[in-house]
Amino acid sequence: MTFRTEHDSMGEIQVPSDKYWAAQTQRSFMNFKIGTEKMPIEIIHAFGVLKKAAAIANCRLGKIDEEKTEIISKVCDEVIEGLLDEHFPLVVWQTGSGTQSNMNVNEVVANRGNEIANKKLFHPNDDINKSQSSNDTYPTAMHIAAVTEIEKNLLPAIERLKQTFLRLEKENEDVIKIGRTHLQDATPIRLSQEISGWRNMLEKSEEMINKSLEGLSELALGGTAVGTGINAPEGFGEEVAKAVSEITGRKYVSAENKFHALTSKDDIVFAHGALKALAANLMKIANDVRFLASGPRCGLGELKIPENEPGSSIMPGKVNPTQCEALTMVAVQVMGNDAAVGIAASQGNFELNVYMPVCAYNFLQSVRLLSDAIVSFDKNCASGITANREKCKNYLDNSLMLVTALNPYIGYENSAKVAKKAYNENISLKEACVSLGFLSSEEFDKVFDVEKMV
Repeated sequence: MTFRTEHDSMGEIQVPSDKYWAAQTQRSFMNFKIGTEKMPIEIIHAFGVLKKAAAIANCRLGKIDEEKTEIISKVCDEVIEGLLDEHFPLVVWQTGSGTQSNMNVNEVVANRGNEIANKKLFHPNDDINKSQSSNDTYPTAMHIAAVTEIEKNLLPAIERLKQTFLRLEKENEDVIKIGRTHLQDATPIRLSQEISGWRNMLEKSEEMINKSLEGLSELALGGTAVGTGINAPEGFGEEVAKAVSEITGRKYVSAENKFHALTSKDDIVFAHGALKALAANLMKIANDVRFLASGPRCGLGELKIPENEPGSSIMPGKVNPTQCEALTMVAVQVMGNDAAVGIAASQGNFELNVYMPVCAYNFLQSVRLLSDAIVSFDKNCASGITANREKCKNYLDNSLMLVTALNPYIGYENSAKVAKKAYNENISLKEACVSLGFLSSEEFDKVFDVEKMV
């Protein structure tokens, strides 16, 4: 490997010749050998959006010329498209403001820009970081990345699983099964009704996530170091938000209070709370599916799910609900991430939060895991669910809780006597009710209608 000499305010340092980064990135790369967690590439791509937007805003406000704006925009497009990913090597565990990642982007854009211009045209701080600070660029990148990944990946994944559940509802409208509360037999329910509960969980989560996008659409850029906007021209925040909206095709606005935008991460906390709610719902759905599909002979067995791979290294023929297990593990991880995001957001001391990289890392991991796991669960499990109609009918016919239908006719206490007699003597509810003299056989048949119970 060959090196070139770069310098910053602290002096000279050797940088790999084939990389666009410069001195400040190299110092961070050398000084923070912590873990394997890299700065999320979604953050880097979001930086590409905001640096392009900043250049456009600076040009509109007369702070840089059109030549520089055009080249910066071209390089930022390469960043957004992922063409320069290899030039962003820094880890999550760095300065809590994300300063070194901001400078990583500034240096890469400057050096790549100089290469395109074929002259020394750009300085990382004076040109690429013009009218900005790490303190307002990093929270801006967090919001852009969060909105982008939610809209591009998570919401479509939720919609996909919703459509699968809608199809399953229609296919199973005629299947009546026993309901369960407290893990005990309860009154009947249609399988379609049970599935509709799963579907509505996704709809509710979707509503909460969409609501959280409002706060995430507010951008901190324009606050610079402490929220006062020092070294930024008047109207810069508004022009940047306008440019970001033009680049991304969705509406962003400049945060009304930059002092809040720099030091508080409550919008991220609120949004991740919606992700946690989704994770909780997915945990319930996956558990329902795997328990209802348990067996094949000694479990509930009311559902059949796809058999994707051998389930045991020692028990031949065993098949496990692996997609359900993967989804529930993701749910656990997201719930853990929520704790990290909340704690990180609570550490806004004075004019800046210095836990932003860990906050961004956990948030974006949650979005990525949820998106991937939902698609995997839908493709490899949910879409192939079928009802074991015979098993559902057998449980329904043998349930003692159907006795609830008799309450209006013979009363709660007499109905309890019927259920206990049927259970203790292993006879049907009808036989027990008639033998106790509460109803005649004809009367029982008239009032006992499972269809009316659902």
